Amino acid sequence: MKNYLDEISANVRLEEGSAVIEQLLLECYFSPGISTKELARKTLLPVPVAAAIKKELVKAGALMQENGTRCSRAGTAWIEQELGYGGINKSLYLKLTASDADWKSDLAGVLSELQEIFRLRPQVDVRIDQSKCTAETSLRRAVLCLKQQALIGKRVLCIGDDDLVSVSLGFLLRTLFPEAEGTHSRTRIDVVDIDERFLGYIGETAAREGLPIQCRRWDLRLPLAEEWQGQYDCFFTDPPYTLQGMALFLSRGISGLKKRKGAPIFLSFAHKSPEFMLAMQREFVRMGLMVSATFPRFNEYEGAEMIANRSQMIVLKTTEQTRSEYAGAFEDALYTGEVKRTLRTYRCQQCGEAVYVGFQGDVPTIEQLKNQGCPRCKNDTFQLIEKKSV
Repeated sequence: MKNYLDEISANVRLEEGSAVIEQLLLECYFSPGISTKELARKTLLPVPVAAAIKKELVKAGALMQENGTRCSRAGTAWIEQELGYGGINKSLYLKLTASDADWKSDLAGVLSELQEIFRLRPQVDVRIDQSKCTAETSLRRAVLCLKQQALIGKRVLCIGDDDLVSVSLGFLLRTLFPEAEGTHSRTRIDVVDIDERFLGYIGETAAREGLPIQCRRWDLRLPLAEEWQGQYDCFFTDPPYTLQGMALFLSRGISGLKKRKGAPIFLSFAHKSPEFMLAMQREFVRMGLMVSATFPRFNEYEGAEMIANRSQMIVLKTTEQTRSEYAGAFEDALYTGEVKRTLRTYRCQQCGEAVYVGFQGDVPTIEQLKNQGCPRCKNDTFQLIEKKSV
């Protein structure tokens, strides 16, 4: 069966990448008879660009012009078989992906099941910056993934998962495909984490509930195994709330993504000071990522008083310049407790100036050093050369 995404991408060189072609196809699948103007609005494309993509899809045989635009028989078969939408509860999908979706009402039964699973999960380990997000938050992340067309038929990676996002994604899939036997065959969810307790609990839950989840123990200070690199369509992470922790977890996730523009990254992170947020955004630029959306107070946690029980969700998208900042092994301080107890020496990569960061150092944090720049040349790129506990 022909691949419409590859075919149209070759004919219409889009700055947005092939993801927007898939989105346009799905809009026609779920809303047959949709107008070109509405297609442009839904995909955030200029009307002439949406019209050009539509024209190519009609020429390829995936769409047809009949009282608006709708999928042809061949296009419908391709979406259902190749993209994995066959057997979906279309009514529920449209409700959940609507801009004003009342998903808590539509998924009340799922949320009730998840709350019991969350109640029995292992205790968090604060030494590695774990915290207990609520079942509602975890399911809210899964619904966001669905809205971004990053779940059905995709390979999803969870970089650390004490929040059980993998389980929420699995339950959402099972609800959307009520007639499917066992797991949804086109979707795969992988979890990498250092905590064997959570991996065991997620694995047991997945086996019992028939969810398409695989768990792999991995220390993220090391690069992802080669067989996991370049395999995924999106990833979730709620990393340690340090600049280097965020950059490391993002880097590992990026190495796991397929090489394409527009792949979504779901980053949960504490609300921070303007200075810290500026340093974060510099890290995004350094890694070639764009901020697609920001949702303040999106995540809620049990007992996380230091962050007022809330954190933000930042949706990032890949570009042609996207790259991992940390390609090799990571040797810097990672977790909040480590950062507070170490003195680290960084060398400016432009002039070679040595700067002491941390307890009793020249500056307290690496994000502050990157914001103010090297004291000699103002460059903002540094290399860790020594670390010691104090």
